[in-house]
Amino acid sequence: MSRSAHPAGPRHGDVLPEGHYSPPPADLNALDEKVWPLTARRGEDGAVSLGGIGVRELAEEFGTPAYVLDERDFRERCRAWREAFAGADVFYAGKAFLCRAVVGWLKEEGLNLDVCTGGELAVALSAGMPPERIAMHGNNKSVAEIERAVTAGVGRIVVDSFEEIERVAVAARLSGVRQKVLVRVTVGVEAHTHEFIATAHEDQKFGLALAGGDAAEGVRRVLAHPDALELVGVHSHIGSQIFDMAGFEVSAHRVVGLLTAIRDEHGLELPEIDLGGGLGIAYTSEDDPRGPHEIAKALGEIVTRECEFAGLRVPRLSVEPGRAVVGPSAFTLYEVGTVKPLAGLRTYVSVDGGMSDNIRTALYDAAYTVGLVSRSSQAGPMAARVVGKHCESGDVVVRDAYLPADTEAGDLLAVPATGAYCRSMASNYNHVPRPPVVAVADGQARVIVRRETEEDLLRLDVG
Repeated sequence: MSRSAHPAGPRHGDVLPEGHYSPPPADLNALDEKVWPLTARRGEDGAVSLGGIGVRELAEEFGTPAYVLDERDFRERCRAWREAFAGADVFYAGKAFLCRAVVGWLKEEGLNLDVCTGGELAVALSAGMPPERIAMHGNNKSVAEIERAVTAGVGRIVVDSFEEIERVAVAARLSGVRQKVLVRVTVGVEAHTHEFIATAHEDQKFGLALAGGDAAEGVRRVLAHPDALELVGVHSHIGSQIFDMAGFEVSAHRVVGLLTAIRDEHGLELPEIDLGGGLGIAYTSEDDPRGPHEIAKALGEIVTRECEFAGLRVPRLSVEPGRAVVGPSAFTLYEVGTVKPLAGLRTYVSVDGGMSDNIRTALYDAAYTVGLVSRSSQAGPMAARVVGKHCESGDVVVRDAYLPADTEAGDLLAVPATGAYCRSMASNYNHVPRPPVVAVADGQARVIVRRETEEDLLRLDVG
């Protein structure tokens, strides 16, 4: 079907369909620098390039769907976090996205790494991350995972329960080491973007609650193993996709209160405090995240003020950005398969991926941006919903979007800000192989995680 033959979906000025449609952007061809990776450009031919390579060339060489990662963007974000938190420790949260190439970049750019499973630890060690620069998280680490972490010499283990304290102590004795640990504390603060609710959030699987004294008891149990465990600090994590520092302020106040109680009970001033991650990024033009230097200044002032008020030495601060480093560094490249206008509603644009490569829209009702990237268009905007190929009505990639009204089969679309959690949470639903991750830099592209094949799927099926 020719572009002009498509029945028009709702356009600017029409009654908009039910959803979260805001007025369409003035220019559908523009790339908002808040949302798109650093080197994304639209060329004279109308096509978008990343790292100096056009999307049409990327699609031809690597196929679609594909995660395309801007290595320069990733590295510059690493440097910005490292520089902003000079005198503190920055641990990249591997759960956002991890592979051996990423571990290599982290080593070169001076960031540490936190992992939360044996698999993530295996990737880190296989890529040569110095174990002393690794922190091990997780609410239910197996005995084998703990033993491997201790034997490998990881720098920190964040203990999450009374049982785990004992397991780490046993593993440390068997290895003949004194393992450094932090106690994960649930502070009763949950932050979501621009608001926080400071009650009733001890009801979760992570950490030891301040309320009721579990955190204080966890400290006592760690200190009961002075030959095997060295308590170096406390850890707190209050949520994800956070733009507002208010939740951190409440959290720091409560964590410093625990540090004060530890000093008063045990005569011990702990040298470290880890305030976790969860710092937000821009998924759409409406999002307004803070930069690393602003975050560092705010967190430093909060912790310093609280410690000075309590009469404590200011501990060394740690933070754990994951999404904030890798999230904006990548987009997912798709090919349009079908375009289905629904009169008076919206136009459904189906692509060759979906919830198997980005579950966040279905799982969290996450909002994303999408752009036509294989060409520019002067057509007016149509209210669209970008959906996948899976056998689920909830298989939505971008729920509420505007695309040019002449979008058609064979066009390439890109969804930016998909570097974090998309590949990490990808699945083989409907036996769809997972896409590759392609790193681009300075006019060169290379696969850093290859595309799965049907042979990969069949290899696991023992019949």
